[in-house]
Amino acid sequence: MTAWRVPPIMWRLVAFVGLLVVIGAVFRSQAPAYLTSGNLHALLRHMAIQGVVSVGLTFVIVVRHFDLSFPGVASLGAMTLGFLISKDAGLPVCILGGTAIGLGCGLISGLAVGVLRLPDVVATIAMGSIAYGLSFIYNDGASFSDNFFSSGILDLNDRAYFAVDAPVFILGLIALGAAVVLHMTRFGQAFYATGENQTSARFSGIPVPGYVAAAFAICGALTCLAMVLHVASSGVANVSSGNQILMPAYAAVYLGAALFGAASIPATLAGALLMSALLNGFTLLTVPYYYSDAVVSAVLIMAIAVFDPRLLAPLRPLVAWFSRKAFQRPI
Repeated sequence: MTAWRVPPIMWRLVAFVGLLVVIGAVFRSQAPAYLTSGNLHALLRHMAIQGVVSVGLTFVIVVRHFDLSFPGVASLGAMTLGFLISKDAGLPVCILGGTAIGLGCGLISGLAVGVLRLPDVVATIAMGSIAYGLSFIYNDGASFSDNFFSSGILDLNDRAYFAVDAPVFILGLIALGAAVVLHMTRFGQAFYATGENQTSARFSGIPVPGYVAAAFAICGALTCLAMVLHVASSGVANVSSGNQILMPAYAAVYLGAALFGAASIPATLAGALLMSALLNGFTLLTVPYYYSDAVVSAVLIMAIAVFDPRLLAPLRPLVAWFSRKAFQRPI
């Protein structure tokens, strides 16, 4: 007699699908339009923006640091993009310019944390404040919308590639590239080694400060790339572009990590989908933003609690016993 066991990943997938079904059923019962084709397209386009930010943040979380600068960096990136579009610089140059701003800001934060050993919270709050202040330089805080129709920026929201909305297609490409780098290369595995034990990573020959700096730089670049999608969706670039990305991004990364056992690109996408499903439902129900922010914050706290190994350790014997009793059957 042998025992047949369901792989743990299957139960995690079941839990994810179950949460998604429950969210869909609850909001469908209150807002019949929730599961319509049009709303699902809107939900996925919103997820694309938040998902790109969350993919970048995953690199920072993997190296066991925090980045609180990216909302301010996002505002600076959006205003840089809008300024370049207003000057008719050409869409590729505009996108590269906005993304380069994020890369530079992230690199400065990463060097401050990785090389100078400054506290990540203090360094990134300072960087975010500086970036947000600089975003007012371009137009004294006024929005940019000149040349948006002629530049082609709006097509990044309205087009479809292979029957997939352009923002979702772009998210897929970015997530695929990030997954290959983080999970299938020695370069990516060094991020995990840095996060697990910096001393051991250093003795293994990994340049820890460089990987910390790279994680923050990737986060900054992808944040500003997400702002390209945000500007394409809203049709305007303003200094408030990054105001609503901080809590959902952290909630997506930590919720995904809690569901799938560790921070990873697929886990982050799952978390981003769940968060977008929640936020889209609140929007349809016209729930005030302060209530939806409270729910997102509560989800973040619960996800962090589940992800914390100190809280998980006492429960592991119980989970193991339950798995042996409930999820085995003789063959």
